[in-house]
Amino acid sequence: MPHPRPFSVRYLDNPSQEALRALALEHERAILKTGVGSLDKLTRNKARQAKYTYIVSPPGTEGQWSHQIIDRARAEELIARQTAYIQERGALIAIDGYCGLGEHAQGVTWLYTEEGANIAGMQQVLAFPRSAVEADPTAEFTPTFRVIYTPDLFLEDMPGRQAILVDVDNWTTHIIGPDYFGESKKAVLRMWNHLAFQQGGLVLHAGAKAVTRRDGHRLTVTVMGLSGTGKTTTTFSKQGDLTEPVQDDMVALWPGGELSVTENGCFAKIEKLSVDAEPVIHAGTTSADAWLENAYLTEDGGFDFFKGVLSPEEVARYRTELIDTGADAANVDRYIAGEVTAAGVVTAGVPKDGWDFVMWTGNGRSIIPMARIPGAADLHALPPVESMGILNRDEGRDAAVPGVLRFTSPEQAAGYFMLGETSKTSAAGKDRGKTRSPFTQPFFPGRFGLQAKRFRELAATMPHVGMWLMNTGYVGGGAEDIAAGTALKVKIRHSSAMLEALLDERIVWCTDPNFGYDVVDIDAPENAALLELVPMEILRPERLFEAQGRSAEYTEWVGRMKTERTAFLRRHDVDADIVAAVECRAISPLPADAAPRLAF
Repeated sequence: MPHPRPFSVRYLDNPSQEALRALALEHERAILKTGVGSLDKLTRNKARQAKYTYIVSPPGTEGQWSHQIIDRARAEELIARQTAYIQERGALIAIDGYCGLGEHAQGVTWLYTEEGANIAGMQQVLAFPRSAVEADPTAEFTPTFRVIYTPDLFLEDMPGRQAILVDVDNWTTHIIGPDYFGESKKAVLRMWNHLAFQQGGLVLHAGAKAVTRRDGHRLTVTVMGLSGTGKTTTTFSKQGDLTEPVQDDMVALWPGGELSVTENGCFAKIEKLSVDAEPVIHAGTTSADAWLENAYLTEDGGFDFFKGVLSPEEVARYRTELIDTGADAANVDRYIAGEVTAAGVVTAGVPKDGWDFVMWTGNGRSIIPMARIPGAADLHALPPVESMGILNRDEGRDAAVPGVLRFTSPEQAAGYFMLGETSKTSAAGKDRGKTRSPFTQPFFPGRFGLQAKRFRELAATMPHVGMWLMNTGYVGGGAEDIAAGTALKVKIRHSSAMLEALLDERIVWCTDPNFGYDVVDIDAPENAALLELVPMEILRPERLFEAQGRSAEYTEWVGRMKTERTAFLRRHDVDADIVAAVECRAISPLPADAAPRLAF
């Protein structure tokens, strides 16, 4: 087990939230106090940096990992520099806690130099306290995992001047240089991915909620999705008589459908956050005990979650913080002086290199304690998993996936869960286009193809669990096509209506002839109530393409999706029968009683 206190320095052991806020204000730059008293950290990194993440592993083992590798000798050089930096600073904030509850809970020690006090505060909120897991929390602590984080140590001889070193042999992750909280959060979840797989489980990048249906039946639903697909929104939306949030980001699946939770709070994206659309997340984010990253604040400390392009006056107000977080000072001053305009450096919402500061980042985040989530589920007494879904935010030329569909076999579900498709800007807000991420899981250290095999193994042990996919984006185009009437937006109320009908087993299905999964039978009288709430073209996108004389475009999309999906799965060495299920080489007729059922 990793030693929880490996350095000869002064330790600030498990400070209170109040003490951590004081440390953050004392030791950090670009940190602001909001009007309600919470803290908002503006970061250099605006997202997790996979390109600077390395598995410590010998040369020649690249094929064993989904991440790039770094040999141990080179890693130890960098770790020695981190150790020297820590010794020179002379103090570390130590947070002890757990990832998860129950028999699968794993102890963790997080260690931060004082300029990472805000990260320590956020992490403390998400960690389960020792008292929630241990019979005697005063006993000596023996963590499974350890994270050592030095935000302001820069590595001039490494790409990006930073490195995240994942040492799975010693269950320790060294984070050197980044200042983004997601690196701390994912450090443990990445190692837990590896350990859970060794133990026969599979970690999913998924939210979860307990739902009590209108007939009184209670079940757990998991909702997988990449950042920006609506995973948190869907997790907190209401279905049935009662919806109880469980987790918003990661859970582990075990044989028989057993579920493990990971965190004691919520890490929510706050772009375009509104009271009407997401009242729970909005209330938690604007509370005094939340922590924020990259939230735009008005002059009086109020929140503006819709901020996009900054005016010269707004840039002037944020000048110090923007330069502290990497903006070019000369460019900032040229913009403030009016020598350069937003129209000259921002195209289609994407700023040119060197001008990112003109657009407020779309990856603002908040950390909300579970205690601030009204009606959250009792994490010690969750009902069985009976429904598992994946969110695909379609946009632009890829926007043709039905609003909701149901998988008809474990192999088909494994294939689509492996694809983890979405069309979206990246978390950082600049990269666009189709993204595929196995099980929406960029944190699985091993070869990604292993996940599909494990998922099929687990699915075979839980035939009672229904598997589905929802499109949370657009049909027929993107935002720019709405006004022209050539595209439709899948709105939150549409998603909620589709999911409620799915969970209540009120949908009558038919088989899509191109892909072999089940889609809503829009001609069935039993689906009339759903069609009153959700446009037919969202449920069956091919109807929109037909009505607009774009059938050839839809046919091209079908062929392209099959080609791209097959190539992706084969590139990850996915088993042939899973690939065949996605290719839809043959469609098996549904049994006569299949229409109202959720399970395979």
